[in-house]
Amino acid sequence: MSVPEPNKAPLNSTLDSRDGTSSTDDSEHEPTSPESAPISPNEDGADDFVRGFRFWTIIIGLSVTSLLASLEHTVITTAAPYILQDLDLRENFVWVTNAFFVCSTALAPLFGQLCNIFGRRWVFMAIVALFTLGSGICGGASSGWMLIAGRAIQGAGSGGIVLTTNIIVSDLCPLRKRGQYMAVILAIFGIGLAIGPFVGGAIAQNSSWRWVFYMNLPIGGLSLGIMFLFLRVGSVNEGSLTDRLRRIDVVGNGILMAGTTAILYALSYAGSIYPWSSWHTLVPMLMGLLGIGLFAWFELSGIPAEPVMPARLFKHRTSIVVFVNTFLNSVIYFWSLYFIPVYFQAVLLYSSTRAGYSLLPQAVAGIPGAIIAAVSLSRWGKFKPIHFVGFAMSTLGLGLCALLDKNTSIAEWAVFQIIIALGIGTVIDTLLPAFQAPLSEADQAVATSTWSFIRGFGSIWAVAIPAVIFNNRIDEQLSMVSDASARQLLGGGGAYQQASASFVEQFSPAVQEEIKDLYTSALHRVFWVGAIFSGLACLLVLVESDVPLRTQLETQYGIEKNKKERAEDVENGFGRSI
Repeated sequence: MSVPEPNKAPLNSTLDSRDGTSSTDDSEHEPTSPESAPISPNEDGADDFVRGFRFWTIIIGLSVTSLLASLEHTVITTAAPYILQDLDLRENFVWVTNAFFVCSTALAPLFGQLCNIFGRRWVFMAIVALFTLGSGICGGASSGWMLIAGRAIQGAGSGGIVLTTNIIVSDLCPLRKRGQYMAVILAIFGIGLAIGPFVGGAIAQNSSWRWVFYMNLPIGGLSLGIMFLFLRVGSVNEGSLTDRLRRIDVVGNGILMAGTTAILYALSYAGSIYPWSSWHTLVPMLMGLLGIGLFAWFELSGIPAEPVMPARLFKHRTSIVVFVNTFLNSVIYFWSLYFIPVYFQAVLLYSSTRAGYSLLPQAVAGIPGAIIAAVSLSRWGKFKPIHFVGFAMSTLGLGLCALLDKNTSIAEWAVFQIIIALGIGTVIDTLLPAFQAPLSEADQAVATSTWSFIRGFGSIWAVAIPAVIFNNRIDEQLSMVSDASARQLLGGGGAYQQASASFVEQFSPAVQEEIKDLYTSALHRVFWVGAIFSGLACLLVLVESDVPLRTQLETQYGIEKNKKERAEDVENGFGRSI
C-alpha cells in the first residue's frame, strides 16, 4: 500500500481573507500562497481563532508538563554531592547529565515522525509516561549505572515533552500567533530551570536525594490526567498499524542516534580525562561526524519512504539561516551560562551558593525578552528585525563580559548578564516560527522536530567549544603563576575543574592574585570569541527574508469539535479554523 508523503496530506479549503475566494495549499514550499500572504492588521483572521475552555486547559496542561521537564535540567546539579556519597560513580558521574542530554537530542526527530504517523495525543501521553518511568527508576536506583539508565529514559521524555509541546501549540495557533502562547509556556519552563538548583539542594539536604526524582511522579500523574481529559485533537489514521510502522525511518533515526552519541562521548572526556589529540577523543569524534554525514546522504538518497529530516525543509534560504542560527543561539546561551560562574568563583571568590544567586539576572531577564519578542511578532509579523536586535544584544553583552575583572562592580556584571539574557530571550522563541514559515502546514511536525534536534545538538557543543578556548589560553598564560603546584593543577585542562574560591584561597595572597589574573585573561578570550559567534549569527540574519506568517490555521490536528461547532463552521464557510 502506498503511503502519501506528509507534505501532500489533503487540507480543507480556507477562506482567503483578502478577496473571499477559497484556496487549497498543495505546494511544498511556496511562502507566497494565499493563506500565507501579507494580511493587514484588521484582516488577520482573528475571528477564526477561538480560544475557549479546551484551548486554555491544554495550554495549562502543557505548562505543567513543561515545568516537569525543565526542573530535571538543573535539579541534579545541587543534589550531585549527595548522590555521589551513596552511589560509586566517580568519573562516570558525567553520564548522569550526558545520558539525559544525548537522549533528549537524538530522539527528537523520531518523536516528530511518530506524531505525524500516530497523531499528537497518544504520542504526547506516552512521552510523559516515559519521563515519569525514568524518574521512578532514578529514585529507586541501587547502582550508578541504574541511575544513568533512568536519566537516559528521563532525557528522552524531557526532550519529547519540549518537542511535542511545540508541535501541539503549532496545531492550535496560527503561525503568527504561536509565539504568544509559546512565550507563556517558555516562562514556566524558565522558572523550572531557575528554581531547579534550589529545589534539588533543599530536597537533598533535608530529606533524601531520591525525592529529587520521586517528586516527578505526582506531577507526571497530574499532567497525564489533564491531557487525557482535554487533549483531544485530530489525527490522520491512514492504513493499518503495519503500514504506519513501515513509514518510520528506522535506519535514518538509528544512524543519527549513533552519530550524536559518539560525538557526545568524545566531548565528555576530551580535555579532562583524555587530551584532544588522544585516539580516545579523535576516534569517536570522527565516527560521530562520519555518522552525521552518512545520515545526510541517506536522507537525500530517496531510500527511506518517509525521511525523518526531508530535504524539502531546507529549500528556502530563510530555513537554512534559521537552522544555523538556532545552533549558534543554543551555543551562545550555554556559553554564558557555564563560564560566567567561573568568573564569580575563581575571580571574585564567591561561594558556589552566592555564584548561583548571582546568576539570577540572567535567569530572570530572558523571560520578558521572550514575551516582548512574541508580542511584537504577533503584532507586526516580522521576525527578521527581532532576530537582528536579539543577536546584536547578545553580541554586545558577551563583548562587555570580556571586560570583567576582579574590580568589576556588582551593578556592571548584573547589567552585562541582563543584556545577554534579553538578547537570547528575544531570539529563542521566534526562531521556530521563522523556520516553519516557508513550509506547508503539513510539514510543521517534522520541521519542529528538526529544529529541536539542532537546538539540542548546539547544547552538546556549547561547553566543549569555549572549554577548548579557555584551556588553551590557560596553558598559554600559565607562566603568570609563580607557584609550581598551582601551575600543575591548573594546566592540561584542570583550570575549569579547579574554578572555585576554596581552590584559590589555599595559596598565599600573592599567588591568589596571579591565579585570578590568569582566570581573567582566559575568560576574556572566551567571551571575545563568544561575541564573534554571536556577531556571525547577527550577520546571517541579513540573509533571511521576512516570509509572511500565516494568520489562518490549517491543520488536521486541531482541537476536535462537537457536532454543533462543525455545523457552524460549514455554515460560515470556515475550514479547520479553531
